[in-house]
Amino acid sequence: MQITFYKYQGTGNDFVMIDNRDLSFPKQDTKLINKLCDRRFGIGADGLILLENDNNLDFKMVYYNADGNESTMCGNGGRCLVAFANFLGVVKDEATFNAVDGLHNATINGDIVSLQMINVETIKEKESYLFLDTGSPHHVQLVPNVTDFDVFAEGKKIRYGLYGAAGSNVNFVAKNDKGYEVRTYERGVEDETLSCGTGVTAVALAMHKSGDTNATTIPIKAMGGNLEISFTVEEEGYKNIFLTGPAKQVFKGEIVC
Repeated sequence: MQITFYKYQGTGNDFVMIDNRDLSFPKQDTKLINKLCDRRFGIGADGLILLENDNNLDFKMVYYNADGNESTMCGNGGRCLVAFANFLGVVKDEATFNAVDGLHNATINGDIVSLQMINVETIKEKESYLFLDTGSPHHVQLVPNVTDFDVFAEGKKIRYGLYGAAGSNVNFVAKNDKGYEVRTYERGVEDETLSCGTGVTAVALAMHKSGDTNATTIPIKAMGGNLEISFTVEEEGYKNIFLTGPAKQVFKGEIVC
């Protein structure tokens, strides 16, 4: 089988993109998806995303982690898929699509994609961390020096030790002169990634909820680049949440499997 694919990245969070509007891709083949995402024996990516038709919206997003399993929402992946849909001519400067966590709106301005995330009503505040779901579950923890922090070891420990087999993404955060710096251990990838869209969104909301900031537009520096999260605060929680940043095509290729 020969598969045509595109590689996209959003602040270093990279994805294999496949146009699956004809439903020809073997979606249940976990081993194949894992192989395609493998950085030594495949294409290499943090995840694989299928663009499919939707009866009522512009398209549908189907997201798989690098381990080959279908997963929860990926913010940077969603932004990259919007850029891919724009490249294919499926959408122009606006998009509305369906994902595992529901409907998402997005706008496109050159390489910059702004993606509306789901509303967040509940943020659990613990003694040393916060926990919330922004389409994917996220542990948010302030650390004194995130640059030198052992994200892999500590993230793995929390991901399995605190949250069990289901796991959670784990974000380590430090304040900087513009907003926050974030490093993330992602479940499914089981390693640190250069950026995590649902993660930086979770960080922005958690920092506001904890009173660490009063801002409702928050710049965040990930390892792979800069993102911005904006939101409104209402009685029911956080709404009109937008994740904004670059999403770029890296290359196109064909792979024989």
